[in-house]
Amino acid sequence: MQRPYVIDFQYSNDYTNSISYMDTKTVTILDYGAGNVRSVINAVTHLGYKVNLIKTPYDVKEAEILIFPGVGSFGEMMKTLENKKLTEPLLLYLKSGRPYLGICLGLQALFEFSEESPGIPGLGFLKGRVRRLKTDLSIPHIGWNGIKPKKASRLFYSLKGDEHVYFVHSYVVDPQDKACILTTTDYGEEFVSSVQVENVMATQFHPEKSGDVGLRILKNFLEDNIKSVMPNFIQKSTALARRIVACMDVREDDKGRLVVTKGDQYDVRDTKTKEVRDLGSPVLLAQRYYEDGADELAFLNITGYRNFPLLNQPMLEVLKETSQNVFVPLTIGGGITSYTNEEGKDYSALDVASAYFRSGADKVSIGSDAVLIAERFLLYGIRGNTSIEEISRVYGNQAVVVSIDPKRHYESSPRGVGHYIIETAEPGPNGERYCWFQCFIKGGREPRDMDAITLARICEELGAGEILLNSIDRDGTNLGFDLELIRAVSEHVNIPVIASSGAGSPEHFFEVFSKTEAEAALAAGILHRREIGIEDIKKYLKGKVAIRLN
Repeated sequence: MQRPYVIDFQYSNDYTNSISYMDTKTVTILDYGAGNVRSVINAVTHLGYKVNLIKTPYDVKEAEILIFPGVGSFGEMMKTLENKKLTEPLLLYLKSGRPYLGICLGLQALFEFSEESPGIPGLGFLKGRVRRLKTDLSIPHIGWNGIKPKKASRLFYSLKGDEHVYFVHSYVVDPQDKACILTTTDYGEEFVSSVQVENVMATQFHPEKSGDVGLRILKNFLEDNIKSVMPNFIQKSTALARRIVACMDVREDDKGRLVVTKGDQYDVRDTKTKEVRDLGSPVLLAQRYYEDGADELAFLNITGYRNFPLLNQPMLEVLKETSQNVFVPLTIGGGITSYTNEEGKDYSALDVASAYFRSGADKVSIGSDAVLIAERFLLYGIRGNTSIEEISRVYGNQAVVVSIDPKRHYESSPRGVGHYIIETAEPGPNGERYCWFQCFIKGGREPRDMDAITLARICEELGAGEILLNSIDRDGTNLGFDLELIRAVSEHVNIPVIASSGAGSPEHFFEVFSKTEAEAALAAGILHRREIGIEDIKKYLKGKVAIRLN
C-alpha cells in the first residue's frame, strides 16, 4: 500500500515563524510524529514566542529551552527517538541544566522503563518506572482533575491552588527518589502528576489543553525570573470533574458552505424550507463555547462517510483555525476509515486520523466503521489491523472515541432475542416491556443487527478509549438523556462513557451525572439556539457534582 503525505508531514519552521508574534526567545519543540503537536505550537506562539521544531540531533544540542510533548505508546515513542538518534542528545540536554518541560509521555520518557512496553528502556534520567494506574475507576483517566503541590515551583506562580488541569492517560510514573515529586493527584489512588529536578520539569497533565490555567503554567515555565512559590491553597484531595462537551455537527449546506447544523432525530433539513439548518460558523461557535467554559469540543463531520475526507480541506482548515485560539481538547469524527481514491491509491484509517491530528485534533471519533469492524470480529474473530487498533497502537487508546448511534428495538419477551436486552420503564408502542438498543450506521440511516452493549465491549477490547453514546430516540427532543441506555452500556465497559442526545435543561445534566456512571455529557442544539448556556449548566451543577469552573 502506498503511504500518503499525511504520515510524513512535519510542521515547517516557516509555518511556526509566520505565526509568532514577537521577536523573542525561541522555544524548541520535539515532534516525534505522534499526537497533536500543533496544540503545543499554538499555545507557545499564543504566548508570544517563536518555535523551532527538532529535525536533527544538532537541533537538540542547540536548544535553549525545550518542550517534549508526547502521547500514545511508550515503546513506539522510544523506538522513534532511537531511530532518529535523539536519545543521547536528549540525555545530554537534560544534564546540562537548561529548561525542559515534558508533557505526558515527555514525563514518562525520563524514567528507566514502562510496564506498557516491556524490554524497551526509557531515557533513565530519573530512577524509577512507569506503571499502570491502580484503580477500579474507568481507564484511561480522562478529564479535568486537581493537583496537590508538594514543593515550591515557578510553575505555580499566580495559581490559587484549586484549579483543574486536563489529564488523559492510563500509566503513571513511580520515582525512586520522592524528592523529585512536584504534585500528586487522586484517581482511585494518589499518583504522581508532575516532577521537578531543578530546571527539568514534567507533567502528566496537558497544560496546552488546560485552558487559561494551562497557559499560565506554560508562561511560568517560559518566562525568565519567575520565582518559585507554593499556592495559597492546597487541596487535601482532588476529584475528577464531570465534563460538559459542546458538540457541533458540521456539514456542507445547500450553498456549499461548512456550517454547524442540528437535526431532529438525525434529520438536519428544515421541515418547511427543506434546506440544511444553518446554526452558525464552526470556528466562531467553537470559540464561543471555549470562552463560555466548555470542557471539551467535538466536531462531527456528519457527511464525512460520503466523500474521501482527506480531500475535505475546509474541515481540516476548521480544525487548524480553531486550535489556534481554543486550548481545550478537540475531537473530530466522520469518515475515519480506509479508502482507495480514483487513482487507485490506498489510504488507511490511520492516514485519515493522522491528518486530523496534525490539523489540531486530540481525539478521533469512529462511528460507522466501528460497527462494521465489530460485525467482522463476531463472525471471523479477525483482529490486528482494524482502524481502532491501528490508531490506538500509534496514538494511544485515549485518542480513539467510538461513537454509537442506537435506537430502541422493543420486544414482547426477553427470550430468544440474541442481544443484550433490558426490562424498560418506558414501554413500547404496543406496551412491550423489554428492549435492546439497535446500532445504526451512516448517520442513523441504516440499521444493523448489532446492539450497543456488544459494540461497546468489542471496541473496548480492540483498543477504544472512550464511548460517545448517542440516542436516536432522544435526539432533538429536549426530553433528557436516555438513562437506561447509558446505565446499560456503562455497566458493561471499563472505559469512560460520554452521554449524548436529549439534553434540554441544566437539570438533565444533573440527572445523568447523579443516576448513571457517565463521566461527561454532551450538549448541541440547546447551545446553538442559545436556549441555555454552558455557564447556566455549570451554575446549576455547582455544589451538586464535581465540575470545573472558570
